[in-house]
Amino acid sequence: MRWRRALVALVLVTLAAAAGAALARSAGDPARQDPVRAVSAGLRCPACQGESVADSRSPIAAAMRQVVADQLAQGRDGTEIRRWFVQRYGADVLTDPPARGVRLLLWGVPVLALLAGGYAALRTLRPGAARTGSAAPWTPDARRAWRVASVGVVALVASVAITADRLDPPARPAPADPVAVALQLAHDLETQGRYDAAAQMYQEALRDRPDDAVRLRLAFALLRAGDGAAAQRTARDVLAREPDSPDGLLVLGLAQRNSRSVEAGDTLRRFLAVAPAHPAAAEIRRLLATGREPAGP
Repeated sequence: MRWRRALVALVLVTLAAAAGAALARSAGDPARQDPVRAVSAGLRCPACQGESVADSRSPIAAAMRQVVADQLAQGRDGTEIRRWFVQRYGADVLTDPPARGVRLLLWGVPVLALLAGGYAALRTLRPGAARTGSAAPWTPDARRAWRVASVGVVALVASVAITADRLDPPARPAPADPVAVALQLAHDLETQGRYDAAAQMYQEALRDRPDDAVRLRLAFALLRAGDGAAAQRTARDVLAREPDSPDGLLVLGLAQRNSRSVEAGDTLRRFLAVAPAHPAAAEIRRLLATGREPAGP
């Protein structure tokens, strides 16, 4: 019985040492001291290859870190913030997405095997078990059976790993579409009134997907951010390809009015002629009639 108790003590000491080492690493980990980095390290940068949001220097990653900081300031914890990102961009935005499919066996089988082994150990190594008759002393056949069972558990775990890799091979999660992430971030930033940051995200999206719809959103963000000159340039770029773009005329006219250009009235009247039923048409009519600034597009 002494060697059994010594074995149990050795296992307990090993587990305690491992737990202590893990706590020491956690205490010294800079990510634990920086909550923004701790959460960002669990998010995958969509504009980079194999980098986390915490390590990436891309503008998209910087915007995502700012979102993390904002949500932490609002009292949300890391789990809630990661769930927020997953709801918008899918589970692949995580650096370590949850196991799915057959690979779940890699987690389930070892856990079940450990539970079964622990239960058997408690039954057989319990002090006084042999004296009370609740468990028979270990005979050579019993020891042999225990060894065979242990080898069988190891073989079972290994076979599950091999089978899972073949049926559901581990693949590097595909990063979220950087354009979609940039556009969603831009929209979220606009709802927060952070138009400068939103404009930067629209510019990031335009680098990968030149699109006039995105240019118009950029023009509106620039206008709201107070950069009328950049808003005019962006709107004129759209109008060069589509002269009767209602939103292009709208943002150009408003930007011209903010800069006190004499062309503003003509541009806004042209907007009304092209799109009399536009949602902003009534406000623009009041603007032209009274000379007051509109509430904004």
